Amino acid sequence: MENVATASSTQSSETKSTGRFKEIINSFGPGIMMATASVGGSHLVASTKAGAIYGWQLAIIILLVNLFKYPFFRAGVQYTMGTGKSLIQGYSELGRGYLWTFSILMVIASIVSTAALLMFCASLLGYFSPFELSLTANAAIILAVCLTILFAGHYKALDTLSKVIMLTLVVATVSAAVMAIINGPVAPAGFESPSIWDIASIGFIVIMMGWMPGPIEVSSLTSMWLKNQRKEQNVTIKSALFDFNVGYIGTALLAIVFLALGALVLNGNGETLSNSGVKFTHQLVSMYAHTIGEWSRYLIAVVAFFCIFGSTITVLDGYCRSLSEAHLLIQEKELDQPKNHMGWMVFVSVIAMVILLFFTAQLMTMLNFAMALAFITTPIFALLNYRLIVKAKLTGQLALTPRMKALSWLGLVYLFGFLAVFIWWKWLM
Repeated sequence: MENVATASSTQSSETKSTGRFKEIINSFGPGIMMATASVGGSHLVASTKAGAIYGWQLAIIILLVNLFKYPFFRAGVQYTMGTGKSLIQGYSELGRGYLWTFSILMVIASIVSTAALLMFCASLLGYFSPFELSLTANAAIILAVCLTILFAGHYKALDTLSKVIMLTLVVATVSAAVMAIINGPVAPAGFESPSIWDIASIGFIVIMMGWMPGPIEVSSLTSMWLKNQRKEQNVTIKSALFDFNVGYIGTALLAIVFLALGALVLNGNGETLSNSGVKFTHQLVSMYAHTIGEWSRYLIAVVAFFCIFGSTITVLDGYCRSLSEAHLLIQEKELDQPKNHMGWMVFVSVIAMVILLFFTAQLMTMLNFAMALAFITTPIFALLNYRLIVKAKLTGQLALTPRMKALSWLGLVYLFGFLAVFIWWKWLM
């Protein structure tokens, strides 16, 4: 009898542990999707290039920009959990001018980002695909898969997919970084990276900061995903903040891991990094293969593909979800209209494919423009998010603490300060 009771107690304990684990996994959602949307452009591309060109010099700037943007990204969770509204509804209440500005910027960002990510994704698919198809044909296949998943499964499918992609990416990237550290840097003795204090470096730093960990507008995507998650499951303030913190802090740490890979494997190896998106993706795969071993080349290509695919599908869903809500608010119509959301996904997809068909050569220029635009608008949206949190007068765990208020003001000074430097460098110098 005693053995039976002990066994029953052990089984009950294991069941509770399994239940808690499932509860933690299920609580993850918008924060992980935010991380998935971020790693494709800002991490896999910008962080790796930062390490490849400047070595470890930009590590502190990457950490600082993640720290100073934190309160403004967190605002998406605070505002939605505290008011039940999205940040976009908050912008509308501040004034229609803000809503129009947000909508115009989101249209530009969604089209350029989707086109660029599709190009990267199609390039990686061509790397290991048994079929020799053109870049645009591969992009069309990827886009069709994304739309099918989003139209069929909506939020739940995207939620599950993003968790799998992020777990795979973290394991592969951290493994590569550990092996790169063991192997040591490839730079020859006496090699010196270009200085980040050179005037010529400002352009790259601004572009990197614009999408690190992502444009501030991504906070509106997190807000929309959270609003949608609350319709499908019970979300507590604690679980929402935990999910956000894991996603946000995880992206900051991953940025340093990608920087480390660039610094250890590409910095000083004598290879010039390509400005072509297609060639750069192949250089990335070679970087991993040289670090882990040639046997891993195609495995890494698949992992990198799913990383960019995850960014593509989350960007397509999130940006279009935000555009749909902004469009309905401008028209003063009832919100939560799935057909409107689908319509925006089709619109953005068609324009992105047109860009890939006719303007592929200009795509990296467009992407750099989108990154610079994101940097210029970052302080404005940061200020708007801060105003919304102050205006909402949130209480409890969602309240704006003195520490977070101080960090917000430091962040605004940092972001507006860098914006002033960029304007001086670009137009006044």
